[in-house]
Formats: sequence, structure tokens, C-alpha cells
Amino acid sequence: MARILGYIAASLDGFVAAADDSLDWLFAYNDMDLGEHGYDRFLKRIRTVVMGRATYDFLERTRAPWPYAAQRAFVVTSRPIPAPLGPLETRSDVDALIAELRALDDGDVWMVGGGQLQMAFLERGAVDEIEIYVIPELIGGGPPLFPPTGLRASPRLISAKALDRGCVRLHYALT
Repeated sequence: MARILGYIAASLDGFVAAADDSLDWLFAYNDMDLGEHGYDRFLKRIRTVVMGRATYDFLERTRAPWPYAAQRAFVVTSRPIPAPLGPLETRSDVDALIAELRALDDGDVWMVGGGQLQMAFLERGAVDEIEIYVIPELIGGGPPLFPPTGLRASPRLISAKALDRGCVRLHYALT
């Protein structure tokens, strides 16, 4: 059974992007040394990525090459994607997708992008672990790390670690 993981950065004031959806505040930390917790190492153990339509649209706007050619990719959307950036499948039913992901046995699943889809999975008890990288920036607004839905949970802290440039890694188990 596949594990479903979160791996996400947030500003110190709890946002995943600026009010204009910019990630400039985060890209300023691209040279940060995360050591064993670095993005490239994380991605190597991921077999499947899942993202919402807003994250896909953000990737499309960047005009960069499709970053998930080595992974199976799903985009949760109710609208067709006429010219996909790379190999991907779309799904509109979150519950059916969770069942499909849980049936996989060839590696971990990563919830890519913002908090809205991650919250949908959290509400269904479908996130096993989450790594949150708190970046020492106050950006004043934007999409929140966890959109308010009324969900209450008590994740179990696995570890907390200060990293390069004032970044803090928080690792929680949710199941």
C-alpha cells in the first residue's frame, strides 16, 4: 500500500504563496542546503505525484519543462487539460483517487503544491506524513498552508530540525 506524503514550504506567517501567487520569496532560498532533506533526494523516492488544478496551472505558466517525467502524475480537476505539459492523468473524484492511490504498491505518493488539495486529503484521513519547511519570511498574505475547513487533528511530531538560513523542518505523522 502506498504512503501518501506532504512535502511543502510555508512562510513564517503561514502562507504557501504570496497574495499574487508569486513564489519569489521562496525561490530566494533555492540555494539553501537542506542536506538529507533536500527536494532532489525526496523526489527520488516518489513514484506518484498528485496536484490540484491551481498547482498544474502554476507549472504551466512557468513554461519550464515538465518536472515529473520520472513519476506517474495525477491532476485533480473537473476541467480537461487540452495540451498537457507531460504525461499525466486527470481525476475529479477525490475519494476514488485516494482508493486508487492506496492500491498502488510501487512507491510513495507526494501531494504537490498548495494546501487546498492537501486539506481535502487530510479531511479524509489520507495523508500519512507531512514535512513542512518553514521559511523565515513574512509575506503578509496569500493562500494559507492549511485553508480553514473546521478540521481538527493532532498530528504526532516525528522530528523538528533547524536547517540552513533559518529554515525549520517539521515532520509529522498523521495516521
